[in-house]
Amino acid sequence: MARLDPIPLEKLTEEQRALHDVIAAQRSVGQVRGPFAVLLRTPDIGERVADMVDHMLSETRVPLPLKELAIIVIARHYTAQYEWFIHARRAKQVGLDEAAIEAIRHRRRPELSDAAEIMVYDLTLEILENSKLSDQTYDRAVTAFGEEAMVELVALIGFYIMIAVFLVSFDVDVPDPDAELLSV
Repeated sequence: MARLDPIPLEKLTEEQRALHDVIAAQRSVGQVRGPFAVLLRTPDIGERVADMVDHMLSETRVPLPLKELAIIVIARHYTAQYEWFIHARRAKQVGLDEAAIEAIRHRRRPELSDAAEIMVYDLTLEILENSKLSDQTYDRAVTAFGEEAMVELVALIGFYIMIAVFLVSFDVDVPDPDAELLSV
């Protein structure tokens, strides 16, 4: 159960309502939910987070399937139910193998055949487990992706770690009561 209830529309301040309307227009569901329902309480932060989400998912060199792979690895690591609910679906939509997604769901190493996917999986997991990258992993990733994409990938990982911690701290609900949740 979420720790913070959604703010009823009629109780939003002018700043909150402005952010609500922008987020609702940007999101495919046309609703403000998940982290944004919580972030309405701080429109200045909410606006920046929304801008960063849009930037990370659409304006970087890292291909979308690799971004979604990193995000679901993070979601699984933190058992961030909402993040998993949204991004496991997106991962499937952008072409990640369903068996790989299920392996990650069950905390197993996925059988990936694409070298870039293997690199993103390994790099993300190493950051999550060690809070840093070894020289070997760093060198492999820079060779594979280049410096600019590497900076973007690590920024994406750090950003979605922040989102995962935010989601689990506020126990943000999954919008589908029938969704299969991650095991703890």
